[in-house]
Amino acid sequence: MEIENNVTMDMDIQKSAGMGAILEPGKVTFRVWAPNAEKVFVKGDFNEWKDDEVALKEEANGYWAGVTNLAQEGDEYKYVIHNNDTIYERNDPYAFEVTNSNGNSVIRTLNFNWDDDGFQIPAWNELVIYELHVGTFNRQKDDQVGTFNDVIEKLPYLQELGINCIELLPVAEFAGGISWGYNPAHPFAIEQDYGGPDAFANLVNECHKMGIAVIMDVVYNHFGPSDVDLWQFDGWSENDKGGIYFYNDHRSDTPWGDTRPDYGRKEVRQYLRDNALMWIEKYHCDGLRMDATSYIRYEGGGIGYDTEIEEGNILMRDINAEIKEKYPHVLTIAEDLKGDSRVTNDPIDGGLGYGSQWDMEFVHPVREVIQDTHDDSRDLQKIVNALEFKYSGDYFRRIVYTESHDEVANGKARVPEEIQPGDAESDFAKKRAILGLVLTLTAPGIPMLFQGQEFIEDEYFQDTEGLDWNKLEKHTGIKNLVRDLINLRTGKSDRSFGLRAQGITILHFNQDTKILAYLRHDENEEKEPVMVILNFTNTDYNAYGIGIEDHSEWKLRINSVYKEYDNAFTANKAKNLNIEEESTDEKNWTGFVDIPAYGALIFTK
Repeated sequence: MEIENNVTMDMDIQKSAGMGAILEPGKVTFRVWAPNAEKVFVKGDFNEWKDDEVALKEEANGYWAGVTNLAQEGDEYKYVIHNNDTIYERNDPYAFEVTNSNGNSVIRTLNFNWDDDGFQIPAWNELVIYELHVGTFNRQKDDQVGTFNDVIEKLPYLQELGINCIELLPVAEFAGGISWGYNPAHPFAIEQDYGGPDAFANLVNECHKMGIAVIMDVVYNHFGPSDVDLWQFDGWSENDKGGIYFYNDHRSDTPWGDTRPDYGRKEVRQYLRDNALMWIEKYHCDGLRMDATSYIRYEGGGIGYDTEIEEGNILMRDINAEIKEKYPHVLTIAEDLKGDSRVTNDPIDGGLGYGSQWDMEFVHPVREVIQDTHDDSRDLQKIVNALEFKYSGDYFRRIVYTESHDEVANGKARVPEEIQPGDAESDFAKKRAILGLVLTLTAPGIPMLFQGQEFIEDEYFQDTEGLDWNKLEKHTGIKNLVRDLINLRTGKSDRSFGLRAQGITILHFNQDTKILAYLRHDENEEKEPVMVILNFTNTDYNAYGIGIEDHSEWKLRINSVYKEYDNAFTANKAKNLNIEEESTDEKNWTGFVDIPAYGALIFTK
């Protein structure tokens, strides 16, 4: 067996192209970081799994490397690490594929046959994100998780709905086959039960061909906690903690295990940076949503008087800055949920540089108001505050939603079920859930829906239960309503630019009648404004007056309780505004309109 040791001896932190199993014509280079190892070998299919034939040579800064001309793509392998008379068999931290979470690493490249050239994520103000979980979105059999190919099967449906961006719950290899994905065991590998690397690349490729961007959810606040070969990787640890990839003191503690990465080590920061860039460079992803970033920047997640982790801030700033410089169209999203503009502020202003963040200032008050069982106690000021809130001086620095994987699990149900427990298909539940959808898709911000929300799915999100597509047949009309809303939001329907602009003006706000009206518009010019009128009561109002600036004609585009959207709805399509020169809301003109109970009316000029 011929082993070459033509490795560079003066490397500092290695780039992703120089870590793991690097395939070149006629040879494979193996490189791994194991600073406490005494000896390192690699074994695999190529040497009949012999422990001590292929030795790696120690480089600078704790790296080990070696080259063999016997290994080839598809071979399985593991590292054999010696430390203090103990031998550890470890998977490659940079393995692009593993046979399973407890299996072997696989030598492979990620050179796919892409034909998505020229695709670019839509402008952020045009995005409508659809969050989905691969394992449950289109599950074909009760005893089998869904796959990437199953998602591809539903892409024409999403395209017809108007979705132009999907956000996937994490797909990095995790323990077992059933999971939300927030327990990454092998961060660079793709979950085999979903189809593995090739199937994932094919999903991204097919999405792009249909005009749909892909955002990947990544988890850098913890690893595992199970099936994690990174744990005490080279045999060293302190306090019986995780070793070189993890904090070995109290900072290791997270709600998901004792596995917070050690952001203070430049090698660990490099590892996470390399992972972030992999999704963009190797898999053509258009964005990254980073899970629970508050647990990267605070020891306790930012609850109360909490100690900040500055090196975690450095990690996020560096990743965001590099992505912004190299790939300015890629959208990075923080799930921080602290209402903190520092997350999206530019690093030059002390911020972390994320493109946008999930907005707790929208989801919580909106759900509270539409779930309130008493019309009289509904506080519309909370809706106004939710509509007008923004981060870093830009409304599109926030993701607005009423349902997400977190908001419909862990003791919280889908919005219709929360509105009317046990009777989620009642008129009250459907109409008020639709109010939440209208607010989401007309508020300034980047709107997001969760899988099945468009057809009033009312079941808790569970990774063991597939999405109930039978409800689509029952609620096709409501799905059509959501489609019509999305078409206005994205500009497929004309005269709707105001929904993609920064401006919002509250036109009418009455705590007694519970009627709210607002104008979405360009802040700098009169360009295709959109008027939204919402009724938060079970009362029909006839000839209700809304103050407007002039006597321009306003055309009704959507009535959310129009009977063609649901057989149980009785409202007619309603009429355009009847405009008279009469003072209302300190305006010289009044638009009179019939507003149905729990209805939303959307007008364009």
